[in-house]
Amino acid sequence: MSDLTSTIDTYFSAWNETDADQRAALIEQVWAPEGQLIDPPLTGKGHQGISEMIATAHGQFPGCRFRRASAVDTHHDYLRVAWELVAPDGTVAVAGTDVGAIDQQGRLVRMVGFFGPIPASQD
Repeated sequence: MSDLTSTIDTYFSAWNETDADQRAALIEQVWAPEGQLIDPPLTGKGHQGISEMIATAHGQFPGCRFRRASAVDTHHDYLRVAWELVAPDGTVAVAGTDVGAIDQQGRLVRMVGFFGPIPASQD
């Protein structure tokens, strides 16, 4: 589990990295080459596409930083983790959950983000 937690912490470090070359190095560490990052407004595929998606988020949320807000929960080759996007003043701008899949080497192959809490049942 500690290896996967380290992978996820590096994943969030990539989200926080504004230098494109350093961000690319972090992405290479934890993502499979064909990896896909899917959030409600954007999708990135491959190392370059994921880096471009993150750069777009930096433009939308300048000065904000992602942080892991839960332990990494896993079973089989899947994971989920809660996160927060924290504004420079310390307030949480957005919170959500990512659900992902890893390959046999422990690299991310797909990460799907959900914003906010799970909606209540309408039943």
